[in-house]
Amino acid sequence: MASEQQLSAIKGAKVLMVGAGGIGCELLKTLALSGFKDVHIIDMDTIEVARDAVLKFRPNICITPYHANVKDPEFNVDFFKQFNVVLNGLDNLDARRHVNRLCLAAGVPLVESGTTGFLGQVVFSSHHNKLKMFFERKNDEDIEQYGRRIFDHVFGYNIELALSNEDTWKNRNRPRPIYSKDVIPVEPVGQNGNQAKNLVAGNPLSISAMASVGLKNPQDLWSLKENSAIFLEALKLFFSKREKEIGNLTFDKDDQLAVEFVTAAANIRASSFGIPLHSLFEAKGIAGNIVHAVATTNAIIAGLIVIEAIKVLQNDVKNYRMTYCLEHPSRKMLLMPVEPFEPNKSCYVCSETPLTLEVNTNGSKLKDLVDKIVKAKLGMNLPLIMHGSSLLYEVGDDLEEDEVANYAANLEKVLSELPSPVIGGTILTVEDLQQELKCSINVKHREEFDEEKEPDGMVLSGWTQPLAVEKNGKGSTDNGASTSRLSEATSLVTEEDDELQIIPTQSGKKRKLSDISSAASSDALSFRNEAKVKRKAEEADNNNDIVMLDGGSSENSKKKREQ
Repeated sequence: MASEQQLSAIKGAKVLMVGAGGIGCELLKTLALSGFKDVHIIDMDTIEVARDAVLKFRPNICITPYHANVKDPEFNVDFFKQFNVVLNGLDNLDARRHVNRLCLAAGVPLVESGTTGFLGQVVFSSHHNKLKMFFERKNDEDIEQYGRRIFDHVFGYNIELALSNEDTWKNRNRPRPIYSKDVIPVEPVGQNGNQAKNLVAGNPLSISAMASVGLKNPQDLWSLKENSAIFLEALKLFFSKREKEIGNLTFDKDDQLAVEFVTAAANIRASSFGIPLHSLFEAKGIAGNIVHAVATTNAIIAGLIVIEAIKVLQNDVKNYRMTYCLEHPSRKMLLMPVEPFEPNKSCYVCSETPLTLEVNTNGSKLKDLVDKIVKAKLGMNLPLIMHGSSLLYEVGDDLEEDEVANYAANLEKVLSELPSPVIGGTILTVEDLQQELKCSINVKHREEFDEEKEPDGMVLSGWTQPLAVEKNGKGSTDNGASTSRLSEATSLVTEEDDELQIIPTQSGKKRKLSDISSAASSDALSFRNEAKVKRKAEEADNNNDIVMLDGGSSENSKKKREQ
């Protein structure tokens, strides 16, 4: 039960939620049940259904939705300043980094979250799933007509409906609706004699739409027409050969027909949005790496977020906790809170630490510096680069045409040939006005680079490299995890095999940009953080303890149970 002080802080708080997906929906429910009255939500999808559900049991709550991208210019530092706390439920590194920086610039505390493993899924009954996607078949409708109606509804009508919301496409490429008649003539999908093999295969998991339409190589990239043919043929085979399973089907990467159906559907959708397609072989590899989610774990994480948010609102710094949610008990504990790690004194975002860039100033262009360093590594969206009082590069909607042309010309110039030459010993000032982020880069001239170890032809030091970048050469896009030392004023999450760190922030304190060192870092990250947890745990009693989070001190939050 919340105390009077907690209730007062809760009712008077203005909260911003970023992301209304797996965690976000649970978080909205928990915020409402906890007594929060004013909640604003930014998400790229509409949230009317979730909002209406909450209003049924909390009619007095005020929920303000923003159907937009959190990186849109309207969500600037001034926008963030109006909130008492920001709660993240994002699933990609770039947006996490952006929100973290805006909160830092605005001085608003941020509670970050993230999940992985068996997390993030809301499951409906199979009956409702069937009617939602595969609406009822008419009595006089054959399977071919029924399949085309499903195709047209999902890839045509639904896209038309999405396009009707003009605000959604202000800063995004518009998708194109795809109707079956435009891709495949209105005749039955052709068979090439392989249908009989499907009839006698015996094992339903071996039935193949790909074989039925005459495609053989799983590594071939199917055209839109071929994807559409496989989608329709897969529906036909499901309804003619596996009808009893419909409504109870679950995805299995060893189910040939299911993988073909999912690949074709994904590729058709990708065609609508101009996204590169994948072969069946590639799609099967991706699907094999998907870890299914459990909604109850998201509910646990949402509860922990709210607990930390209440501490933040009360400025209860001494009780801030970073909490691991474990899949299996460790020392008979599923929830393992530990104190936040010490701040990273070398963080270039919230300290005065300069960065050093080794680069061949006689060979590298300004464009290389902008793309490979300023945007890719420092994560700046609207960069401004200065050498002393000389402005070398700037982007923005308010620039004059001659300025745009001038900066575009500078991009193609070698660093040492710029109007204000960049050579060894030059100090560049790099700034992002949208994020209110500024740092200095000391330039060090270097002639040669190892093409294998240093493929960019330049090396930036003084910043924290994400593990995923070190391993894969590129950043992660989904539910990134943190890798570097963490600050008590940092808001981020580290996840691996259901291990979670939540670090709240204290208003007014500097917070490092841990998202720069965040990515889906997987095994190496999990091993290091697990070791930290074990060291923390061994400092506790050697008894069989269960740790309960009640917002109080760590001594009061430990309840012993005798065996």
